[in-house]
This record gives sequence, C-alpha cells and structure tokens, in this order.
Amino acid sequence: MTADSPSDIVIHTALEDGSKVCIRTPTKDDNALMRTGLGQMSPRSLYLRFFSGARTPPDWVIDRLLEVDGHNHLAWGAINSEAEGKPAIGIVHAFRSPDQPECAEFSVAVIDSYHGLGLGKLLTATILLDARREGLTGFTANTLAENTEAIDFTKSLGGKLTSRDGAVNVYAFDIDDALAALKAECDPPGIAEVFRVLGSD
Repeated sequence: MTADSPSDIVIHTALEDGSKVCIRTPTKDDNALMRTGLGQMSPRSLYLRFFSGARTPPDWVIDRLLEVDGHNHLAWGAINSEAEGKPAIGIVHAFRSPDQPECAEFSVAVIDSYHGLGLGKLLTATILLDARREGLTGFTANTLAENTEAIDFTKSLGGKLTSRDGAVNVYAFDIDDALAALKAECDPPGIAEVFRVLGSD
C-alpha cells in the first residue's frame, strides 16, 4: 500500500448529474448508516443483490459487511455529500478467497434512486485500484441469471462465465483489464478523480 491506508483516504467526486459524493472505507460505526441505505433499496434490488426475498438482510450479514480489514475484506462506501444527513447511497466489497489468495469475490450495490448515474462504476474503480495495491489480480462475481444489467456490466469489465450453480452465474475477470476498460471509457467524468487519488499505474 501507499503511505495512506484505505481508512485514511476519502475521495470527493461527482456523479453524472453533478451530485457530489464522498467515497470512503466503511467502519462498524456505520451500522445505522448502512441499515438506512439498505432500507432505501427496493425489494427487487435487495433480491438481486442478496439472492433473498427478505426485506432487510439479517444482522449477521450487515455485521460481516462492516468487518473490513483492508486485506482479506476490502470495502468502500459512497455517501451523498449534499443531501441532508449525508445518506449512504452505495457500497462495494471484495472478499479474498482463502483457496486463491490472489482472487476475491466482488459485489456492488447502489440504492435505486441513484441507478444510472455512474456510481457503480465509481465504486468499482475504487475497489479495483485498492485490490491491485493489495496484491489481488482477479475478481469473481456471483450474479443471478436474470440480472441482465449486472451481467452486462461484468462483461464490460472483461468478465467471462466460468460456472453456474442453479440460478447463479459465476463470472471471473482480470483486475488490470477491468481498470483499463473503466479508464478508457472515462464515464462518468468523476471517475478520473478516483484514479487520481488511488493511482492508476
């Protein structure tokens, strides 16, 4: 890692509509913030993200998502810097595989009212850069076969279908290839700030 640890880094950037966002590493103190954010997701979005029809994930899931150590579990959250209360609007995770320590399972979630504004790409670029600095080389993503939007996004990062487990498709992609794709696209414009802060080389 660089001199700054992820917990010290805060990225201030903007979405496609100009909304100011802050991207930082979540902590256990963000329990209420995360619960409020998840409460803003539609039942459909929660199902596609957690593969469950539960209105909110169980406590143990939220606790696990907030146990970020910066090596085996990487995570970054986004908040709206301009809205009252600075609400959580998205989060991204990567859990390192114990069997393949150079690879990690990747997932990203954005609350419904911020879909289509480039937040998923901002969060993805952030965790890809963080993961590369932690020695990771590849990500996998588990996606429901019906989640065509997530599948298209994963494929845009270079994702290749590696296996199926019932209704779940498993994709794998190379971190350097995914970063090159995001950097070349430069969309949303605010992604340039992510590369500037975390380093693109």
